[in-house]
Amino acid sequence: MKKSVISLLVILFGIVLFSSSLLWAEDAMKQTELKAQEIMKQTELKAQEIMKQAELKAQEIRKQAELEAQEIIKQAKLKVQQVLKQAETEKVTKQAEVEKVAKQAEVEKAAKQAEAAKVIAEAKKDNLTLAAELMAKKGLENYKQALDLCMGAVKKNPNSFKANWMAAKACRKYGMDAQELGLADWKDICKKIGKKGMAYAEKAIELKQKRVEGHYWYGMNVGIYADSVSILTALKEGLKNKTQDGFEATYKYDKNYDNGGPIAALGRFWFVLPWPLNDDDLSMKYYREFQKTKHFGIPDTIIPTVNFGELLIDSRKTRKEGIALLEKVSKTSKNKYWKNEAKKLLDDL
Repeated sequence: MKKSVISLLVILFGIVLFSSSLLWAEDAMKQTELKAQEIMKQTELKAQEIMKQAELKAQEIRKQAELEAQEIIKQAKLKVQQVLKQAETEKVTKQAEVEKVAKQAEVEKAAKQAEAAKVIAEAKKDNLTLAAELMAKKGLENYKQALDLCMGAVKKNPNSFKANWMAAKACRKYGMDAQELGLADWKDICKKIGKKGMAYAEKAIELKQKRVEGHYWYGMNVGIYADSVSILTALKEGLKNKTQDGFEATYKYDKNYDNGGPIAALGRFWFVLPWPLNDDDLSMKYYREFQKTKHFGIPDTIIPTVNFGELLIDSRKTRKEGIALLEKVSKTSKNKYWKNEAKKLLDDL
């Protein structure tokens, strides 16, 4: 009986203990469930926060991507505009180059046409026209070529007034240049050429008595001839009266011919004649007249300018004026020969 009670008590204790265990287990389960719910809630909130942050990040990324896309599109548009502008510039440049080439071609064509026209015109020029151009260029070789052309023209047509007086002019130019250059044989050249020039001029006078050219170039050739053989020799050969008559005729017909040459020639003529044939007063009269013309003092009248200076210093009354004139020539003239002649005259004072 006693054993049965104990057994019963053990069973009851076990039941109580089991019940307590069930209650504890149930409470634990409840606590665990609450804990799990809290964790789930926290996890859900955290997940929501993560999702929110992810959404914000995604929005930021999308915005950034959109901005970058807009920038790329902008840059692409700018690049396209730049390419188009460059293409347009290149087009304009190429067009300009084409126009430039075309213009250059046109210019070259015009130049060639002008050159061809010039060649044709040159071919059509007669010998006397070419001779006149050569004399205008000046220079010993040009004068020599001009003389050859003129002599050829005279040979072809002996009765040509123009050919004869131009041949006389070429003789004077060639002889005078040989003298100014100081060629070793200038006297021989002037003697020979001077006589030829006088002959051509005489023929021109014969053909047209009242024209200035023949008379003038006759006297000018007498000048270079006299320079080579001396004034006295020229006088002995009877050249004085014919030269005087020729220069007086040129003065009458056209005293402004050859930059006032007839006026200055008469001034020199009456100065260089030996006593008692010379006449300084008459020489001064002509030179003063020449001095008032537009021809005085220009480069092409350097010879009469120096000769006038020589006349001026020959008299005490006008010496200062002559010195000033010769000093100006010696300082400013580009003609070496006559520049030196002016210095010589000053040194001889």
